[in-house]
Amino acid sequence: MTTKFPYQHLLGLRGIPRETIELILDTSRAMKEVHSRKVKKVPTLRGKIVVNLFYEPSTRTRTSFELAAKRLSADTVSISTTTSSVVKGESLLDTAHTLRVMGADIIIMRHSSSGAPHLLAENLNISIINAGDGINEHPTQGLLDLFTIREHKGQIQGLTVTIAGDVRHSRVARSNMWGLLTLGARVRMVGPPTLVPKYVRDLGVEVYTDFDKAIDGADVVNLLRIQKERMTANFFPNLREYNRLYGMSSERLANAKSGVLIMHPGPINRGVEISSEVADGPSSVILEQVTNGIAVRMAVLYLLVTGQRERSTEEGASSLLWEAES
Repeated sequence: MTTKFPYQHLLGLRGIPRETIELILDTSRAMKEVHSRKVKKVPTLRGKIVVNLFYEPSTRTRTSFELAAKRLSADTVSISTTTSSVVKGESLLDTAHTLRVMGADIIIMRHSSSGAPHLLAENLNISIINAGDGINEHPTQGLLDLFTIREHKGQIQGLTVTIAGDVRHSRVARSNMWGLLTLGARVRMVGPPTLVPKYVRDLGVEVYTDFDKAIDGADVVNLLRIQKERMTANFFPNLREYNRLYGMSSERLANAKSGVLIMHPGPINRGVEISSEVADGPSSVILEQVTNGIAVRMAVLYLLVTGQRERSTEEGASSLLWEAES
């Protein structure tokens, strides 16, 4: 027996068909209704064990995955590698196998190395969710951004979405790009030439270096954090110069399209990629993105587990595995 959601893992949005993305978004809408209830809990995943395994710091993603699992009545375990056997030299696979034999049904992993979740998916027979791997992908952030846009705009087909900033080091930018292109949006990327990879043009993305031109007529502007921790060289003169050329200010917002949505995956560097007036203003949906993240992650957990129940037991069942961009 097969299911409409035939994947064992969620490792990225590249290659996921439109109907599957829409299934996740539709399921997320149902899950968001739970958030408005007096008792924010349903018994869907009772008896399942969900493990957060984070090798990098996180506030929003880690907390929302934990809340999502708990709202579905799963048992949750959150592991900080700074207080685990990783500091004693235990390998990634040994850690994951230990969690598997303890009964974990799903491992949600963030790692600094691109492709690390794919390694687990190839070696474990439980579901793996990529919560961000290096500069590769962050699929649930991409999905929650798509969900937020669709809630406000009704659909994504035909919209113009500008992704601005540190594209080179952003796994969020890649997941957004794949999802938006699949759903029929016009995608623009803008930033210093050193921070926008040339290959994205070949994928159907419009590339700009002038921020004002890139946001002209855009329905959505998604501002990326400058990821100083991943930079191994000087990609622009300084943060003040970056803000002058690529920061979203009240003045720039006033010249943007009426009804434009301002998004940011967080954490925000106020005064660098966005001013406080814009981040906290009426065009901003940044806090809505956080709320929607819980619903989207509930949907992903639900679909993976129900898919496990219904998926064909034939050896070699389909999973979302692909090589990271070089």
